[in-house]
Amino acid sequence: MDLYQELILDHSKHPRHAGLREPFEAEVHHVNPTCGDEVTLRLHVGAGEDPVVEDVSYDAQGCSISTASTSILAEEVVGHPLSEALNTYEAMRTMLTSKGEDTGDEEVIGDGVALAGVARYPARVKCALLGWMAFTDALHQSGHEIREGDPA
Repeated sequence: MDLYQELILDHSKHPRHAGLREPFEAEVHHVNPTCGDEVTLRLHVGAGEDPVVEDVSYDAQGCSISTASTSILAEEVVGHPLSEALNTYEAMRTMLTSKGEDTGDEEVIGDGVALAGVARYPARVKCALLGWMAFTDALHQSGHEIREGDPA
């Protein structure tokens, strides 16, 4: 088994930051209607000019790709400034929608590079993006401005 498959299985079997916690400013629930994957995600972001993502907690029900991607999301954004977290989101979205042309930058998305192969399977891209879309929706609902040009 190659390293990337092992990373996906590890995040799926041992999801980081899993479970719903308080405090949080927004809670969202997203469903992938094509396969039934679901995620409930809570977001807690600090204050300030470039606030820090203090916590992302979630309850994920679905395939290993969906759970692993949400685990990777939490690992890559918790403790990071919001601007950096949005850059990470954009890099993941770009890689996952590239149809395999973008292999991802490990310096930006960390273990997210393990999901690069998913980009060749459009039905699975939605699974991998589920948690990330919930994250940006929670940002909107918590009142954090995503400037024009930022991912939405």
